[in-house]
Amino acid sequence: MAATNPQKQSTINRKTRETNISLTLDLNGTGKAEISTGVPFMDHMLTLFTVHGFFDLTVKATGDTEVDDHHTVEDLGICMGQALKEALGDASAIRRYGHFSLPMDETLVRVSLDLSNRPYLHYGATIPDQKVGSFDTALAQEFLRAFSLHGGITLHVELAHGDNSHHILEAIFKGLAKALDQACTAEPRATGVLSSKGML
Repeated sequence: MAATNPQKQSTINRKTRETNISLTLDLNGTGKAEISTGVPFMDHMLTLFTVHGFFDLTVKATGDTEVDDHHTVEDLGICMGQALKEALGDASAIRRYGHFSLPMDETLVRVSLDLSNRPYLHYGATIPDQKVGSFDTALAQEFLRAFSLHGGITLHVELAHGDNSHHILEAIFKGLAKALDQACTAEPRATGVLSSKGML
């Protein structure tokens, strides 16, 4: 079982032949974002995630974006998941569950999650357009899959309705931030890990 991490901070460095990522996550932050991924749309999404979750996030990433953005986006999900898991430690005395319905103009997205150490992604969002600017919208699912797998998150994303692809993706990342903020919040009534087993 992982040790408690009262600071709820983590730094992850990951270098492969395809990407080089340095990432610091503070779950007890105030929404400060310093993000440069080489994928401008992901800079935008991770900034939204940081601000609306009241996290602090610093990311410096380079990757083989001349091929496409896939490796960079997926590896960002890996690093984000690893950072979350390390920052939570043994997940003692947190609420563990989070749910948020995020409206954005014509769009409504519901995000539900459990910091369960049982990774699973249900992605019920069909994005109307293949591209938003130069960003391949299918990569949002790849990011979330990697994030849930390496963060030990049971994650359900549902698009209730929406027509604008940018609005849908923005609502997903904002909803994820709000649900995760709930789940990471201290539960004063808990004396340890919120599980009848005594551990996740």
